[in-house]
Amino acid sequence: MMENESAATQLEAMRQGDLKSATLVESSLARISEINPTFNAVVTLVETRAREEAEYWDQARMRGHNLPPLAGLPVLIKDNQRTQGVRTTLGSVRYLNDFPLEDAGIVARLRAAGAIVIGKTNIPEYSVGANTINPVFGATGNPFDPSMTCGGSSGGSAVAVALNMTKMATGSDHGGSLRIPSCYCGVVGFRATPGVVPNEERRTPSTHYSLQGPIAQNVADVSLMLSVIAGRDHGGDRDPMAFPLDAQAFRKLSEINVGQLKVAVSVDLGGLLVSRDTRSLFLDRMEKMRSLFAVCDWHDIDLTEAPGVDWHLRQDVFVSQYFEEAGSWEEDFSRNIQQTYQAAMQTPMKAIAEARYRQLQLIQRCDELFADYDLLIVPGVGVQPFPWKLNHPETIDGAVIDNYMSWLHLTSSLTVVGLPVLTIPLGLDTGGLPFGVQLVGPRYRDHRLLSIGKAVEQACALDEVLSRPISSV
Repeated sequence: MMENESAATQLEAMRQGDLKSATLVESSLARISEINPTFNAVVTLVETRAREEAEYWDQARMRGHNLPPLAGLPVLIKDNQRTQGVRTTLGSVRYLNDFPLEDAGIVARLRAAGAIVIGKTNIPEYSVGANTINPVFGATGNPFDPSMTCGGSSGGSAVAVALNMTKMATGSDHGGSLRIPSCYCGVVGFRATPGVVPNEERRTPSTHYSLQGPIAQNVADVSLMLSVIAGRDHGGDRDPMAFPLDAQAFRKLSEINVGQLKVAVSVDLGGLLVSRDTRSLFLDRMEKMRSLFAVCDWHDIDLTEAPGVDWHLRQDVFVSQYFEEAGSWEEDFSRNIQQTYQAAMQTPMKAIAEARYRQLQLIQRCDELFADYDLLIVPGVGVQPFPWKLNHPETIDGAVIDNYMSWLHLTSSLTVVGLPVLTIPLGLDTGGLPFGVQLVGPRYRDHRLLSIGKAVEQACALDEVLSRPISSV
């Protein structure tokens, strides 16, 4: 899979006639065959159709046809996103033999842009949880140590991209499902401002949850994929949250001088749970990076109310998502979903309403920060990867973790305030596992955040400690 090349480079090579789509598809399939048995990132392959589509795009290119932007590029799809004629299991025995009649909007937009779906990636059951393991396919291992978690819920996608199975894959995000695995696997993920990427399958008309987005090896490729999936065609106009924008603008990012940026930095957003090891890693990385910026201030922004708000808003979303089937769940069905749903059944409406008001106050607090700063940087996850045999860390520095969300406050709090968040890798920890951070920007300024992220990424690539880690596999 020409591991040193980006998706953009591969597309340009195909445009120049130096590379065939068929070669890329065969390379992806060979790479998956070679290493997937060890890491379990891909759970379904679409070999025959992928080869046919590659041949179609190669022939169209030879005939001089005007081709769409991703023509001939292989991609992988998260297994909670419907794929026409290709099983979509949700990581559940209930859907093991479900073959949708049509693509989800995000998939339809990718295919209309010429991308070739070569398979589906592993998720936790129903895509709920930050450890990618389910009763159908088992666990997906970290690309740097398969005995450790890759995060979740977009874990299979992040592992596949990190290991060069494809250069791009889709993900989705409630409380960190794009960001956590990207940080744990050493790749780039992007959670856009809610409404940028349509999701016609959401079950509530307006929410910061149920978002979809891209995973790639670098910021430019993430932005390229976003330029396709952020369009309102192919189902996007059925999402009442999707707002009009020029998706094609994401294909060209702006030139940013990082030396002119004013950056705010927070290790724990006012006191959220962050392990000593993660604090030490973050402090080390920020000390190495601070000279890049015009201003780099430690900031006392306080989002400590956000995890409680998230827990109530999450309950509200889960009831709308699952009320039709909750009565039929078996006892061993996803404990993460059952825990949240059962909590919702005991939560008074007043508590939900109060959470929504506190959410508004937190949003306004963040807006005030971005009146003074271009960027906020925080750690990606509050703890480094742990063995995937654990549903979640049992303790962090002695603090007991009592449910699947209690260790994810750094990501879930940013879900609450609905800001665009880009994750970038910043080298390895002392155990040889990737470390990543969240770059947070103001609402609706997604293009600028991606442009800043690309500039920061390029600056960090000059330092071996800060550059994106590459798995030796």
